[in-house]
Formats: sequence, structure tokens, C-alpha cells
Amino acid sequence: MPDCSPHLIFSVEIQSIRPLNRLEEGKIMDDYSWQDFTERISPSVVKMKKHGLMQGDAKLVANESHWKKHSDDRGPGQLRNSACLPGLVGDAWAMADWHFGYGFPIGGVTATDVDNGGVISPGGVGFDINCGVRLVTTNLTLNDIPDIKSLGRNLSKHIPAGTSGKGGFDLNSSKLSKLISGGAEAAYELGWGNSEDLLAIESNGILSVDEPNISERAMERGIRQLGTLGSGNHFLEIQTVDSILDSNTAKGFGLASNQIVAMIHTGSRGLGHQVCTDHLRKLESGYKKEGKYWRHDEWDILLPDRQLAAAPIHSKEGQEYIQAMQAAGNFAFANRSALTQRFRDIMHQELGSDAEVEVLYDVSHNIAKFEKHEINGKSCNCCVHRKGATRALPAGHKELDSKFSGFGQPVLVPGDMGTASWVLAGPKKSNQAFDSSCHGAGRALSRSQARKNIDSKQLLDELSSKGIQIHARTENVLSEEAPEAYKDVDEIIKMTEEAGLATPVARLIPMIVIKG
Repeated sequence: MPDCSPHLIFSVEIQSIRPLNRLEEGKIMDDYSWQDFTERISPSVVKMKKHGLMQGDAKLVANESHWKKHSDDRGPGQLRNSACLPGLVGDAWAMADWHFGYGFPIGGVTATDVDNGGVISPGGVGFDINCGVRLVTTNLTLNDIPDIKSLGRNLSKHIPAGTSGKGGFDLNSSKLSKLISGGAEAAYELGWGNSEDLLAIESNGILSVDEPNISERAMERGIRQLGTLGSGNHFLEIQTVDSILDSNTAKGFGLASNQIVAMIHTGSRGLGHQVCTDHLRKLESGYKKEGKYWRHDEWDILLPDRQLAAAPIHSKEGQEYIQAMQAAGNFAFANRSALTQRFRDIMHQELGSDAEVEVLYDVSHNIAKFEKHEINGKSCNCCVHRKGATRALPAGHKELDSKFSGFGQPVLVPGDMGTASWVLAGPKKSNQAFDSSCHGAGRALSRSQARKNIDSKQLLDELSSKGIQIHARTENVLSEEAPEAYKDVDEIIKMTEEAGLATPVARLIPMIVIKG
């Protein structure tokens, strides 16, 4: 296996907390407007200069057209707020798919200095811890599938989706404990997955856990949900490779024109949501309103939004959240492994044992990772928050298996159920956004707006006319997840490439969509 040992030992001795982010006595902060501090620094990047409580500059990936359409969003204001975290290093970033979230914008990337006052914030990870995407390849084309509608019906029948855990694998507390400690490796040992899958998963599918710090309620929610998709934007899609943009990298990844692939998008389900809820509730209760801001007296942290509630990394509370987050992250890796096994079984049932199903890659896009980065010419132990953003490790990075080291990490970017998804590759050298890239198309309409504006039955007819089978558990999810509810994923990919964050490899189009 590649070297993916953590750069930070998590069972650290609790250090004394020094004052962080303190206002000068009697100083009054002006209520700045972020629009007054922006400037375009490249065709696809807007810079927001440091002001107010910001600890550094912020950068948003957006060309002129995208900026005009979306700059009135609350997302840029949230990015400004996230740049106020104590111990911030480098720039705060918003990927091209940025939009409004809880505290932090979706698409937000920030890093804090582990050794110099850095903090960790659950809001910078999100409620669905280690929500991520797995892409599996097959040795098939459409001509090899005699009855595509039968395959769709079988997948819909045997891939559990929806808000409940109905249809999940039967776990006991012992098995669940193994999964939250051992991730995809434990899933494989319990019969869900192949050993070679582990080489194609971020961090080999396991995050370091000494003391899980997961509540009984979180365990109760997770015990019935392994091997389930969930609802909302989660899905399993059968796709075909529509076009190849980088033939050499595509070949290295195992992709070819017209090939049948499957994309799985889900996370840690109710277990991860409960972990985030538990720790947010605890941290937010420690912040009290002080004028326009929120202060934590014990740590002397001042923030513009309580939803940014953060704990010093070396505090008891910070370490407890890190352990719980990584335990939930392991459950998510195991969940995608269990779903992959279900998919394999169905493909063999429908098409025989000659149907090959291999994991191309599995990426997380809601996680905080401890990584070494070079900041202003100096090496930094960083806590990198990626909320709605994926890693895009460059070619030759030591965490990549040899299969990928010559090309860069596969970056998986789902679009929407009516257009396309993308496979990208990490750049030749580390990018400026802490080796990060976009994670999807990004919402253009809220769920309530989408339900109001989009007719789900009409949408279903339109998609059917394009040859796309939709199997959704609820009618509302169709309008909420309609193509019109999302930004143009092809534009997102173009801006991502222009910003130097990742390189397009292949475009995928949907054929069968399973949703909650």
C-alpha cells in the first residue's frame, strides 16, 4: 500500500490554550461589505482582500459570467466569515460550485495551523461527514446489456434509498464498532468489498480512530443504515463514458469511450449527522453574543457567526470532535463499500460472472484532513477543512497508489441526473487551494425554490425521452434534484481547469438513476 500514514498523531497531549483572535480593547469593528473588497485576479478567480476579522485573503473560482449570476449569493459572505478562523494559513477558497451552507459555504476550503493556534470547526466539515463519491468501472458497453430496463428495475429493487435505514445490512454493535474503527478495510473483512478496492480509496478507506467519542444515539442511527444511499442528492447512477478529453490519463485510470461505469454518491447517513449535531450543540453553547460577534471566553475566540463554532485543535473538545469525525468518516467509507458489493452482486445476477466491477476511485468531499502543505515557503502541519470540495492530489504524491502517481489523483465530480458527471485528474504540481477541487455542480436553486418552480412529472417525461431511467422513492426529490436546480456542471469544470485546480479527463452521461 502507498504511504498514507497520518502526518499528525491525534492522541496528542492537551496543550495550554493561548489567546486567539482577540480584538484590541475598546476597538469597534466596522460592518464591512465583502463586495467592497473584491478584485478579479484571473479570468476564473476573484480575490476578496483581507478585512475586518479575516485572518487572510479569500479566493472564489468564478469567471465573469458566473460572478454576475451568483455574486449576490450569501456564499461569498460565508467565505469571508470562514477566513476569520483563528490560526488560518494561506487563503480561504470557494470552489466553482460554491453556494450557501451551514456556517461555511458549500465548496469552501480553509486550512489552520495545527502547531500555531489552529482550530477545527464542525461547520467546515458539514452534517454528512465524509459524504463522497465512488466510481466503479466495468468491462461492458451498452451492447453487452441485453435489457437495460430490467437492470434498472433490479437495481431499484435491491439498492435501498430514502430517509430511513430500511434495507440496510443487519449489524450488531460489535460489527458497527469494527466499521467505525476500521472503515473500508473492516468492511472488506466482514465480506463487503475486495482487498484491491482499498488501494483505490482516499486514505485507503481508513481514518485513525483511538477513542470514537460517538454518542449512543449516533450508534443507534447508524446500526441499520449500512449499505443504504439515503435521500436528497445521494444516488447510484449507471453511466456511459460520453467523451475522453485526455486519452493517456483515461487509459491509466481504466476508462474508455462508451464504457459502462457506475457512480455512487452517499456518506455517513444518520450516524454522521448525529455526530455533527452532538458536537455542534456542545461547541455553539460555549459562544456568547458580544455585539455583532460571538465570543468563547475560555479560548478567547471571536467569530462573526456562531455556526462557525470552533475548538482549538489541541483542546479536549477539539480532539473529541476529530475522533468522532474520523469514526463517522470510516462508517461512510464502509457504507460505499457495502453499496459497491450490492452493485457487484446485481451485475453478476443480471449479466453473469464475466461482468467485471472494479473501483476506479473513492473520494471524500466533507472532511477535515491533517496534511503537510508549503505556506509562504515553509512547511506547515495543516488542518484542511473541505466542505463540498475534494482533494486533487498532484502527480507523484506519496499517498497515491502507483497506478495513479503518474497522472494525479482521480477527481470525481457528479453533475445532475439529466446532464453529465466528470472525471478529472489532479494537476502536475500542487495547486494553491491546498490540493483541492470542486465536488459537483453546486445548487442554483434552493430545494424549496425547486419544488415551487419545477414540475416533477414533466421532468420525468423529459428525462425518459432522453433515454434516462429515473427510479426515485419520492416525487419531491425529482424537482429538488432537477437539472434546473443546479449550475451548469460543464461550466464548473471549465472554470476549475482555468483556475489550475484539476484537469478534465472524461465526461460521463447518466442512463439509470437510483435516488431516495
